[in-house]
Amino acid sequence: MPCGSVSSKPMREFALSHRKDSPIRLGIRSFSSDNGDLVDAVVPFMGESITDGTLAKFLKEPGDSVKVDEPIAQVETDKVTIDVASPEAGVIKKFVAKEGDTVEPGTKIAVISKSGDGVEHVAPSEKQKSDKHAPQTTPPPEKKKVDEQKLKADNAVVKEKPKAPSPPPPTRASATEPVLPPKERERRVPMTRLRKRVATRLKDSQNTFALLTTFNEVDMTNLMKLRSEYKDAFVEKHGVKLGLMSGFVKAAVSGLQNQPIVNAVIDGDDIIYRDYIDISIAVGTPKGLVVPVIRNADKMNFAEIEKEINTLAKKATDGTISIDEMAGGSFTISNGGVYGSLLSTPIINPPQSAILGMHSIVSRPMVVGGNVVPRPMMYIALTYDHRLIDGREAVFFLRRIKDVVEDPRRLLLDI
Repeated sequence: MPCGSVSSKPMREFALSHRKDSPIRLGIRSFSSDNGDLVDAVVPFMGESITDGTLAKFLKEPGDSVKVDEPIAQVETDKVTIDVASPEAGVIKKFVAKEGDTVEPGTKIAVISKSGDGVEHVAPSEKQKSDKHAPQTTPPPEKKKVDEQKLKADNAVVKEKPKAPSPPPPTRASATEPVLPPKERERRVPMTRLRKRVATRLKDSQNTFALLTTFNEVDMTNLMKLRSEYKDAFVEKHGVKLGLMSGFVKAAVSGLQNQPIVNAVIDGDDIIYRDYIDISIAVGTPKGLVVPVIRNADKMNFAEIEKEINTLAKKATDGTISIDEMAGGSFTISNGGVYGSLLSTPIINPPQSAILGMHSIVSRPMVVGGNVVPRPMMYIALTYDHRLIDGREAVFFLRRIKDVVEDPRRLLLDI
């Protein structure tokens, strides 16, 4: 046996004794410490319907200390943003992926040192590659001599070569032309996966559905009075503020129960009637539009609805909402009024058949009992799939919303 192999055999047996189950990983961990000091941070499972995502950004830097399950990076999918957590407490040694990479569940993005000791190790192949591209400050004497002779020969050729006519100088721009071309004042930013998904779904909605919108206006006097009178007692008992959204959710539930076709959907040549009411609430976030779902809204009271809305809205804003909390939904409510929208035509969220648009409350002169008085008024809009829902059902549904919001006592008396 050659002498050179004597020292390598015990090392191999030592490694195999610690990693009997997977000897092939010897090459992958060849520069880890003997006690398994380095661990990998990998992309977690992202959901049944999500196969990959984009590594949006790192939340830490190499050399930063991390705790167990502390997020070190974020992966953006077409539905939600997923955190990549550190599997162990320690120090980030290096990143093995970069921002903008497409990653799948199980993809390694970082290496964590549990002890925090040592420096980043470089594999021999990587070291040779880096040495190959590194500039040589002191070339060998033989190579230096050859390079000098070649440089003298090139200079001689350049001197003998006739001069080419110099190109004409560029014409000066006139005083009326902009100093910077328009393209130099533009920025090209790739669309996020969430924005791509929203764009695709909304365009599919426009291409598939026969969209039609009907409008009405609601006198908000009684609902606002109800909230004003009971807001303190409501907070004291339920620990959450009484808002206007819960009133519209309850009104929508009543309308869907009166007009079940609005809660249905077309599937091929069939109509699927849903015996449940899951209402989606459109929430605008800095990263894009998300639509969390209030499950079984028909079985919830005002307090339960307000609590659920607050919880889902906070998760959506923080980016911690899960895919399950946005899946499904049989009807959507979009409140553009919080941004000051006076009137709009909302677009259906597939695979639903209708969406209710709320708008800002504006004090307008209204005729009440023969007298002109100021009233807090809101325009409401219902966009629906005219292939399934006729104008009659759509108008009746919107009228029910108006009746319940203007007189919430109807809910108590079921009239």
